[in-house]
Amino acid sequence: MITTRIQIEPYLAEYIRGKYYDETVGTVRFPSHSDIYVTIYDLMEKRPVNCPSDRGNLEFMLPDRREANFAGGKSPEQFNYISIRGTRFLEKRFRALMWAELHEVMDENKHLHGVEFKETVFTFMKRYSIASIQEDGLLKNYQRWRDSFRRKTKRAYNRKKM
Repeated sequence: MITTRIQIEPYLAEYIRGKYYDETVGTVRFPSHSDIYVTIYDLMEKRPVNCPSDRGNLEFMLPDRREANFAGGKSPEQFNYISIRGTRFLEKRFRALMWAELHEVMDENKHLHGVEFKETVFTFMKRYSIASIQEDGLLKNYQRWRDSFRRKTKRAYNRKKM
């Protein structure tokens, strides 16, 4: 088992740890059928000579696809580095994953179960042990996302002349 560390936003690191932490290996482990697993595999590079050791707030297990259908795949022992560009790309993917799940849960709880938005956000934060962002930030993001689907212009009213 080979792991690496990347530096991302603290709330995203907490979300990923809460969602994908595997107690049997003691680190984050992405399922092999997920697209994030394949993305990490594609972003794995050989470590540059002048690169310091891994530093960051999210440690995860590197994929090893040699055991699957790819006999000549990348070896995690040699390809154990995620570049700064790759880290930024992964951070965008993690952010999209988190917001999509939160928005879906908020819509489902409100419209199907009648649960208030604040209660849903509180439950979401407790489920994934997110403490580095406030509830209001998550609520505001949902409001902005929801408002992006609404009508942009006001309806024009025709007044009758008397």
